[in-house]
Amino acid sequence: MQILLVEDDNRISSFLIKGLEEVGYSVTLSKNAEEVLDHYIEMSWDLMIVDVMLPKMDGIQLVQSLRYKKNLVPVLMLSALQTVNDKVSALDSGADDYMTKPFHFAELLSRIHALTRRHGQQLAPRSNIIEIADLQIDLHQYQVSRNGVAIELSPREFKLFKYLVDHKNMALSRLQILNAVWNIHFDNQTNVVDVYISYLRNKLETADLKYIYTVKGIGYMFKSSNL
Repeated sequence: MQILLVEDDNRISSFLIKGLEEVGYSVTLSKNAEEVLDHYIEMSWDLMIVDVMLPKMDGIQLVQSLRYKKNLVPVLMLSALQTVNDKVSALDSGADDYMTKPFHFAELLSRIHALTRRHGQQLAPRSNIIEIADLQIDLHQYQVSRNGVAIELSPREFKLFKYLVDHKNMALSRLQILNAVWNIHFDNQTNVVDVYISYLRNKLETADLKYIYTVKGIGYMFKSSNL
């Protein structure tokens, strides 16, 4: 299940990403509405979790823009604003649910399950094991193996590989990858993405099996026939 989290508070976003990934969800972070509309709106998301109080364009305006563009992704809004009018405004904008801060993580999971039920999706996170050709990815152990033999990946390499797999068959820009894997939200001319892609290719690909493709002028794409 692919979740796009739109939250500019580092403390809250770190807490949510850690909790959601621990139970098996895949989470991509964006810190502002403009980035969502510029880079993420065309991607396929199972759910968006959107903070109301975002810089420049707020969460309500973002949801209004999504609905105007006929994007019907389920949206759960988070906000410290607790009045009835605040909630009505958010729901009228096109949001599917509204939670006030602070909140209990268990309730957040229940809200996610309720939204996915409502939209006909799976209730629970996917299995913790993903199989790709001769590779097995253990999401709980943060380990990749080939035919039962572990392949040593650093935590950053594993996070990058998982992000590519989660967005299979999508052309991902270097900036999108920097955002998701290194939490860098601007192009600082670093070649760290290319370096780590090279590491993954050397460790995971063989002469007969290629997974990571270069998309000229954009970035990279993960492709596998059995996904």
